[in-house]
Amino acid sequence: MELPPKPYWRFTKQDFYPEPTFRSLATYKLALCQTLPRLKDRLAGRSTDSTELVELKKQSENEMKKCLTWWDLIWLGFGSVVGSGIFSLTGQEAHNDAGPAITISYAVSGLSALLSVFCYTEFAVEIPVAGGSFSFLRIELGDFIAFIAAGNILLEAIVGAAGLGRSWSSYFASLINSNPNFLRIRVSSFAEGFNLLDPLAVLVLAVANSIAMSGTQFTSKLNWVFSILSAGVILMIIVIGFLHAESSNLVPFFPYGAEGVFRAAAVVYWSYTGFDMVATMAEETKKPSRDIPVGLVGSMSVITVVYCLMTLSLTMMVKYTEIDVDAAYSVAFATVGMKWAKYVVGVVALKGMTTSLLVGSMGQARYTTQIARSHMIPPWFALVHPKTGTPVNATLLVTIISCIVAFFSSLDVLSSVLSFSTLFIFMLMAIALLVRRYYVKDVTSKRDLAKFLVCLFVVMGSSIGITALWASNKRGWIGYAVAGVFFALGTVGMVLLPKQRFPKVWGVPLVPWLPLLSVGMNIFLIGSLGLVAFWRFFICSALMLVYYLFVGVHATYDVAHQDQQELKVEDGKEDANQACS
Repeated sequence: MELPPKPYWRFTKQDFYPEPTFRSLATYKLALCQTLPRLKDRLAGRSTDSTELVELKKQSENEMKKCLTWWDLIWLGFGSVVGSGIFSLTGQEAHNDAGPAITISYAVSGLSALLSVFCYTEFAVEIPVAGGSFSFLRIELGDFIAFIAAGNILLEAIVGAAGLGRSWSSYFASLINSNPNFLRIRVSSFAEGFNLLDPLAVLVLAVANSIAMSGTQFTSKLNWVFSILSAGVILMIIVIGFLHAESSNLVPFFPYGAEGVFRAAAVVYWSYTGFDMVATMAEETKKPSRDIPVGLVGSMSVITVVYCLMTLSLTMMVKYTEIDVDAAYSVAFATVGMKWAKYVVGVVALKGMTTSLLVGSMGQARYTTQIARSHMIPPWFALVHPKTGTPVNATLLVTIISCIVAFFSSLDVLSSVLSFSTLFIFMLMAIALLVRRYYVKDVTSKRDLAKFLVCLFVVMGSSIGITALWASNKRGWIGYAVAGVFFALGTVGMVLLPKQRFPKVWGVPLVPWLPLLSVGMNIFLIGSLGLVAFWRFFICSALMLVYYLFVGVHATYDVAHQDQQELKVEDGKEDANQACS
């Protein structure tokens, strides 16, 4: 007799903590006594393609609906990336750091983002699951590294959503009143940075996530309609800018030298973030082998060109010394008699943040779903709703926490936390791709593995050296030349090693050159973030590690050794006290 299907909304302990470790206080006590051997097991444990593609999906009980094509993915990429960054950062960096060479800064950042896109695309084509970078890292770098990445992914999801909600509120307020805090509630007794309560940000987050929960296809259609309208307005901004352009405004092109160009590149990089959310939609893509490369690589290539044209038109229309730091495009158009442009730019920025919220809420929920499928967080959050085909529980988790954070926290508190997490994961993705190409368990010899690790550490070490020299303001060529030689030697050494695996459908070109360049560029950008960002990252990672030692390591160990654990449960209840004595 077939059992009736379980109801979606259920809240028993078994739904949240079904692992043998958490069946009773006695079994949990026994598990804690085995923390070190279990941690050792998880440090060495790696998932497989089939586990992520087949086994873990069963935790969701219902399938996500395959309804996306390359057209959807292109506009999901456009909608997730093109937000307020291009409008809020360009003026500041053109005026203070790069001058007319801000176009080069955007090209450099776009190249770095495109290198990361290549890595995501190869993985997403071969392993089309909802987990994106989490699943890819779990397969290639192991369970523990994947957990650290998972913690940062969840942190990025919450902080990123909260930051977008606060930005949306600021832009909307600035259209009504010159004060961006016009719609916020000041509480003087709260600490600075947490004393401006933002109910509008909470409302915007709640609406965007409710739409994302209603269905993937509906959200995608809404996104591409908004994004096409936005693309039309951006094209109009570019054309008008060039019609009022003066080539004399581009002289001098490098007023702050190469230092200013790279300083600006590190800042404007955040205008490109969001593409990783599209990779999490692979499980819902009809033909991943065709649609994902076109969608991801195509959208990021177009966005890079659009950004470069926008910045070029701005710096040709207005002398860089006269660009307004806070409202570059609005003020630039006002100088040529188009004061209405303030509202156009504001509406486009609001639209960009709205679609970023929509796509972000979809991607964040799918990351969370796969993390829950692996039992690193309770598997209740992995459930897919039978009617909508979306991970409603995971979406609610991210929504509730991000709403709380957005209600209290200011943008400057949120931004430095987000930046480090994003670049850290991008760097790990490039390393994971190299591991996938050069290392296969029980196939790669120990000698080749050792050579591979030496080459990788040489490249990473030289990248850290270049970053440290740049941060110390030392501009002599000798140090950079030495570090550059070591970077080249490490890369050439890896080129000479035999590859153990080749992509079946679509692969990153010029391996290992492009992935190693991505590693180096991400390390360089991480080094530009400042000491506060490092401290916040390490404190957050330490808190994640505490959770892992008391919960995560035991849940994932039980899942990895499920058959053995079932046999040991009864004995564990009897021997718990003796084992801890």
